[in-house]
Amino acid sequence: MNPTLLPSAKLAPQYHLPETATSTYFLSHLLLGQERAVDAFKLMTKIDSQHLFLGDFAGVDRPLFIKALVSQADTPSNNYLVATKKLSDDAEIQFKWQAALPAQNVGIVAKQESLSCYLQGTIRRADLLGRMVKTDKNSLYKPGALASNHLVFICLESIWQRENLWDLLMQILHDGYYRINNELAPIPVNCKIILVGSGMAYSQLRLEDRKFTYHFPLLAEMSNEVDLIQHPESAYVQWLNVLAKDEGVELEASSLLPLFWYSSRLVEHQQRLSLNMLEIKQLLAQAKAYAGRSLLNAASIAKALEKLKFRHNSSEVYSAQSFDDNFINLPTKGTMVGQINGLTVIDTGDYTYGEPARITTSVHYGDGEVADIERKSELGGNIHTKGMMILSACLYRIFGRDAPLHLNANIVFEQSYQEIDGDSASLAEYCCLMSAIAEQPIVQSLAVTGALDQFGNVQAIGGVNEKIEGFYTLCQRRGLTGEQGVIIPKANVLQLNLEPAVIEAVNKGLFHVHAIEHMDEAVEILMQMPAGVANEDNDFASETLYGLVQQRLDKLAGQDDEDVELNFFAKLLAKLRII
Repeated sequence: MNPTLLPSAKLAPQYHLPETATSTYFLSHLLLGQERAVDAFKLMTKIDSQHLFLGDFAGVDRPLFIKALVSQADTPSNNYLVATKKLSDDAEIQFKWQAALPAQNVGIVAKQESLSCYLQGTIRRADLLGRMVKTDKNSLYKPGALASNHLVFICLESIWQRENLWDLLMQILHDGYYRINNELAPIPVNCKIILVGSGMAYSQLRLEDRKFTYHFPLLAEMSNEVDLIQHPESAYVQWLNVLAKDEGVELEASSLLPLFWYSSRLVEHQQRLSLNMLEIKQLLAQAKAYAGRSLLNAASIAKALEKLKFRHNSSEVYSAQSFDDNFINLPTKGTMVGQINGLTVIDTGDYTYGEPARITTSVHYGDGEVADIERKSELGGNIHTKGMMILSACLYRIFGRDAPLHLNANIVFEQSYQEIDGDSASLAEYCCLMSAIAEQPIVQSLAVTGALDQFGNVQAIGGVNEKIEGFYTLCQRRGLTGEQGVIIPKANVLQLNLEPAVIEAVNKGLFHVHAIEHMDEAVEILMQMPAGVANEDNDFASETLYGLVQQRLDKLAGQDDEDVELNFFAKLLAKLRII
């Protein structure tokens, strides 16, 4: 058996799921994998002078997560804002907070009874500070969030965009009090502020705002994934159940596996699961709608996932039509010299899919330049250019140690009319270059992806699942022959989470997935001959691929110059009739 071939068990994550989905769960189970955020939050509650920044990500259901986070706080006692005055008649009235219930003859200005609140959207000054409400006899103070809550969560985007309100908040924290108007005494700040925004915004604010740096030294950064090495699958089932309850659905045991696969696919790792609350909740709501009931099983989740793909894959469908109509030329059988099938990923923003690409190479006598036509036509990005430079370094490391190479090569993505970036095609481009120089054909039933380093090691790339499935789908439409497959970096095996149809084809021997660590393994699979090992003089055996490459390079360098010179002088002497 080929040691690079992956068994089907490696093509998707394997889980040890509980026999039942209904287990004891609480709101606090929503904090799975958020040890860093919980620790910072608890620390904030113990320090009077320091406030917190909660760094979340786009997939967080903020109100639900805040409710779970607040459940970790000790329930504080109610506080009362009362007015006091010194004995002298001309003394000013002052406000102070006290935990004890005031006497009956002492008026209560505000009660701090609520544990927390979350302000978002259009935030007004009165929402924070409160306002004075006029009655027939007098004016009453209607408390805002700062006076009514022990913990005030504020959406960063909502307050940061309003410069005056942001400056007001920073000034209140700096002074330790705020005023409703000039007539009333200042009200002391007696709550904790938790700003909720992205981690990048936190870094930016620390650089730009000194007051923010002083008052918000605590960062509670949320994790967007959970490691199954550190947490059992049962803990994630409880996390799912909290979301299901909030969405008004119930999970059967059979629904867990497709949910786990979907979650793993979101983070592209077999041993990690997504903590994207919104995407999971949205999927559960869609499954409920399609099923017409609140009890969800595997079929309900599968139906929702199928429809989710259907709503977003129009670009993929149109791309497939171009291949089927032969508008895009990409053979998947036979052999060709200087041509290889690469694998690319198309990201439309809301949907990602794989698309194979035909890469060709031509070589001729020159000064040793490996030209990137994509870059010269301004269709190649900087990272792709870097990959091409590394490819050139590999070529010179093997064949150009002692003398320059008298070869020029042109490498191009055929029928590509948009910008290409990334270094994941550098392995395919290297194999294509070797084929063109050695004039050895490449098997067209295989597609290749992988990034090279200068020593020929094959490094991990992105979008491995989409790339494999993109080539498999093309081959499946044309008819699986048992010869088709892909070559991927071995470093990407932990990211594999392929569709059941691909795994079934691998099981039947109709499709193959090779995982390699070095570029020499790739050329041997693609050109079906040994790569070759250099001897002490850095020469390769003539029956190996690198031996053929070396012979071609020697020929381009004109190593038979002596014979050429003899032929020249022989012709000259013949003309002079000396011989």
